[in-house]
Amino acid sequence: MKWNAELYDDKHAFVYQFGESVLGLLDVKPGERIHDLGCGTGDLTKQIQELGADVIGTDLSPQMIAKAKEKFPDVKFEVADAADFELGNDFDAVFSNAALHWVKDQDAMMTSVYKSLKPGGRFVAEMGGKGNVQKLITVTRDTLNKYGYHQQAKYSQWYFPSVGEYASRLESHGFRVTFAVHFDRKTPLQDGEAGLIKWIEMFGSPYFEGVTPTDKEKILNEITALLKPDYEENGQWYADYKRLRFTAIKEM
Repeated sequence: MKWNAELYDDKHAFVYQFGESVLGLLDVKPGERIHDLGCGTGDLTKQIQELGADVIGTDLSPQMIAKAKEKFPDVKFEVADAADFELGNDFDAVFSNAALHWVKDQDAMMTSVYKSLKPGGRFVAEMGGKGNVQKLITVTRDTLNKYGYHQQAKYSQWYFPSVGEYASRLESHGFRVTFAVHFDRKTPLQDGEAGLIKWIEMFGSPYFEGVTPTDKEKILNEITALLKPDYEENGQWYADYKRLRFTAIKEM
């Protein structure tokens, strides 16, 4: 999936703005070596640096990393795969916000994170949890099927686990989970109902691969109409986000 870094910064700043609260859980200490995994365009990476850490931000998207380097030339950024990275084994912490649910090979990612941490190092993250944007996913798939796009409707691009599922998975890779919470977070979309279409075009574009432009417009308009009763409140639109936040420690 090719990311639009400009659209991400312009209309989806809520991604890193909500992530700022996760930094409190990270509890950065000056001089720590920290890896911001799936850093996007680098806003939280920069904040981690400002807290006194030696930080590097990585992302699979060259577009995101190019934008991050443009915005913050004094911060280290690198294109890297979350499921297969080698940056050394002396990190005090690996941090991630709104990225892990995109990772296809969760086990490989956890192995890479575990290897990169010092003994006692921490893995602190927030990601989409079980039921995240479920109304949007259901309506999108139903509407695609209605228009005959059955293959697109089957597409599954995100992994939204429960607390129990993810904690067990982390434990199977040697981590001790010290904190985990699953919570609802109604998330505002910019630009009214147009914000919903921009969200889909930013994060759900694979659903529309092979869909004709005419059908795409009809489908997006129909999705918007179907979601309006649940998503619109007094002119403001909200997505049905559910988040999973955790801290896991490398004990050995």
